[in-house]
Formats: sequence, C-alpha cells, structure tokens
Amino acid sequence: MDEQFPHIPRMDVGFFQVVVDQFYADLYRFGMSLARNPDDACDLVQQTYAIFAEKGRQIREPAKARQWLFTTLYREFTATYHRNKRNVSLDSAEVDLPDEGADSSASRETEQHEMLNALKSLEEPHRSVLTLFYLNQQSYKEIAETLDMPIGTVMSRLSRAKELLRSKIEGIGIKIVPFDSYKKEAKNG
Repeated sequence: MDEQFPHIPRMDVGFFQVVVDQFYADLYRFGMSLARNPDDACDLVQQTYAIFAEKGRQIREPAKARQWLFTTLYREFTATYHRNKRNVSLDSAEVDLPDEGADSSASRETEQHEMLNALKSLEEPHRSVLTLFYLNQQSYKEIAETLDMPIGTVMSRLSRAKELLRSKIEGIGIKIVPFDSYKKEAKNG
C-alpha cells in the first residue's frame, strides 16, 4: 500500500479496522440523515474513512477518534453541499436500522418507518442534532464540537427540533407517551 500511495502516512491497520468496525453504522446513519440518499451517505462515509486513513495519525487520543470522524463527516457533507448546491430526493432515502430482534411486530416496524420519515422531512440543522443526540447518543458538548457551534445553540436547536418532530409525529397519528407517564406505567405495571 505504501508503494501505491506514498503520500498517505502509514496507519496501524488494526486500529483502523477497529475504528471502522466500531463506528461505521453510526457514521452511515448520520450521513444518511444529512444526505437523505444511500449512495451519498456511503460516499460521505467512504470519504470520511479515506481522510481518517490519511490524517488519523494526528489524533493524539484514540478515544477522540469517534468525535473526529463525526466532525469530518459533517464537514465533508457541508463542503459537498455547498460545492454541488443540489437537493436530494426524499423518495429514494432509506435508513438501515439495527435489527431489534426477530420478535419485532409489523406495527412496530411501520411506526419506526413513519418516525424516520418524519425525521427525514425536517430541515438539515434539525435533523443533524436529533440524529447525533438520539441515534448516535452524543452529548451536547460532542454535538457542539461536531457541528462547530456553541452548546447553547445545540440545546436550543435540539429543543426546537424535538418540537418540530413531535408535531409531525402527532400529525401522522403516532401516540407520544410522556416520559413521566411511561415511568409511572412501568412502576405500576
């Protein structure tokens, strides 16, 4: 590999493989939420890993690799979006969700599909914070670093995004159970 690509510094293959195995699904999900197209999401993830292969040695703490990857993917999306200035069709967008087990009911799958469609229908700034917070389980601080914005902006954007998503979900007839009610039902049930 070094002979074919002398400009790419040598990276520990084991570390690279561990990082790919550990974060690929989350990066793809985030890329999909941004690009709303499976091919573009794959391209974003591939480009992110190509940059990681080239510059990943600069990461001093391996624990920061995840944050570095998400930030790089977001910057690649932003650069590509501004470069191409094109809209991506929602019709072809599908998100691969992790398998929740064989006992998932058809109604649960339908509900997940409707929820994802509601998420996809949000504007990019709202989709990205919701995806990072709920699907990729990043903290406010990690989201702020990934999106290069103040934590206060993340918090207000997330709050607004949740309200927008809630109104879309209620509009399609999915019942939303407040968290406090859920805790009470679980305690009494």
